[in-house]
Amino acid sequence: MKEIKAERAGLVVQCLVQPGETLSPEQDVIVLESMKMYIQVQAGVAGVVRDWKVKEGDVVKAGDTLLELE
Repeated sequence: MKEIKAERAGLVVQCLVQPGETLSPEQDVIVLESMKMYIQVQAGVAGVVRDWKVKEGDVVKAGDTLLELE
């Protein structure tokens, strides 16, 4: 199982993909707000979304798992 992790701390603004969706490595999966900037996080790897580990409104730290891929 692969995981997509937060590279920096921030507020989860928007989850852009749904469980069961097939991702390409360059696809945006989530929008974080950090230091008053919106940051779109890319998958970085191909896979199928298994489960979100965060929801909109959550605050994440660098290294936190955002979602799991199959």
